[in-house]
Amino acid sequence: MQLVFCTHNAHKLKEAGSILGQQFEYLTLDDIAYHQDIPEPYETLHENAQTKAMTVFMFRGLPCFAEDTGLFVPALNEEPGVKSARYAGEHGDSLANMDKLLKNLNNLNDRKAYFRTVICYVDIHGIKYFEGRCDGHITESRSGDSGFGYDPIFIPNGSDQTFATMTLEQKNIYSHRRKAFEEVAAFLEKKNSAEQ
Repeated sequence: MQLVFCTHNAHKLKEAGSILGQQFEYLTLDDIAYHQDIPEPYETLHENAQTKAMTVFMFRGLPCFAEDTGLFVPALNEEPGVKSARYAGEHGDSLANMDKLLKNLNNLNDRKAYFRTVICYVDIHGIKYFEGRCDGHITESRSGDSGFGYDPIFIPNGSDQTFATMTLEQKNIYSHRRKAFEEVAAFLEKKNSAEQ
């Protein structure tokens, strides 16, 4: 069974594949020759994920899933939140995003933060959502060069390492994305069994 993961991000695909296993063939947006930008103008992770999944489903007609993830810092009124990827302005400028967040947290004692991932799955039968969350805190400086996004400045509860200093296997122990994808995997396994 082919599944389209609505991303160009190789890191995300590797993470997803390590959780979902090998029972499916995963296609990226590059694999299906979808090169347009999909706007994410909404105020919720659910709406952004649904827009991406529906857009790609309408384009190719294959079952597909899209995720939207945000880093939420309660002391900053939940910023950067849904705008995590473009917090500093330009979409995907991780260094600028981290620098802005560290600057905004300067002199604040409350550095608690959490990641939330929402995955939207779409096929001919409709739409389904899955969600994962990881609580932790923001460091005072960057550490590590693995992963992506805010990984160098986020330490999950129960660890003393940033995501960016962990192996993928270590990160998956805590990861918000893993929790959401495990729900997807359970759903797809059940769906697969029912259709056989």
